[in-house]
Amino acid sequence: MSFKKLIEPLKETLAHKGFQEPLPLQKKILSKIKGGASMFVIAPKGSGKTTSIILSVIQNLKEAVADAPRALIFVKNKQAALDLETEFYAYRQQTDLRVYCAYDEKNIDDQRDEIYMGTDIVIATPKRLNKIFFLNGINLNELQMCIVDDAQFLLGKSSFSDVVRTPESIGKCQYLIFSENFDKRFESWQDTFMANSLYIKQ
Repeated sequence: MSFKKLIEPLKETLAHKGFQEPLPLQKKILSKIKGGASMFVIAPKGSGKTTSIILSVIQNLKEAVADAPRALIFVKNKQAALDLETEFYAYRQQTDLRVYCAYDEKNIDDQRDEIYMGTDIVIATPKRLNKIFFLNGINLNELQMCIVDDAQFLLGKSSFSDVVRTPESIGKCQYLIFSENFDKRFESWQDTFMANSLYIKQ
């Protein structure tokens, strides 16, 4: 997929940043993501995984709609959430899409209230997202995309089970797992909520 097929605000932002052509990984996956495929994307650092997430989410959602989030992105910690939020703002400037970060260091009641006010994209640590959900602080019924950025952070920690709980609470959704390595524990996801998913490796 070339950048020419992206919505106009993204094309303008990419041109302003000096990006003329997608990276090899992005050529492989952007059109598949746009088509709604769930997938595991295994590629090294610097291959364009995070930018692919940002482009795909903005391309699919396009504009603010109602109050419930339509994209959920799991990240390792507060810093990873804030860094990704900053990247999103750089690309969504010409849209009205709303981005919100939920992480452990912030007051959970404030987060619940702020999410309730309306957002399109939630970037969250797994533990905090689950706490907010069980407090009835987030509506996942409209979720279209559930993504894990740099999924290797899940391995060997309780975060793995926290992420698995989310699909149990939502209906049909596109799942995208980005990681530098594929772990055997991901195979159980292929048998459940990621059945028929694609496996893309670079």
